[in-house]
Amino acid sequence: MSYRTITIATLFGVAAVTLTGVAPNASAVVTRMGVMPDSNYGLATNYGTDCAATAEAYVDNAAEPVSFYDNGVLLGVVRPLGGIALFTWFPATTGPHTLSAVQAPDVTPIATVDVRVGTGVHVGFACLVFGS
Repeated sequence: MSYRTITIATLFGVAAVTLTGVAPNASAVVTRMGVMPDSNYGLATNYGTDCAATAEAYVDNAAEPVSFYDNGVLLGVVRPLGGIALFTWFPATTGPHTLSAVQAPDVTPIATVDVRVGTGVHVGFACLVFGS
């Protein structure tokens, strides 16, 4: 094999790797989900009505928007920063809630998180949560 043949093969290999790295990721999936209670505290649950909590969706595509749902009802759409999309959630009702998120072009949630919501009482910057 000649030096010229090896150089041409190397160039084609580098071009293939470069094009693969530049091509957009066709998939866009929420790989995992969580929810942080922020400054809320309760004995049975840390999530209260009208108290802010932060839903987080870990995604494999940092460009596509993420849609957040509460019990199947759309809450809002945000763009991820890096591999995480954050959404501030204010639960409106007590009881069980399933939070989910999808990233376009997906329409079926893969990652979900279940939380129970009690009655929230604002105390300064925090919320006390009763019941649930």
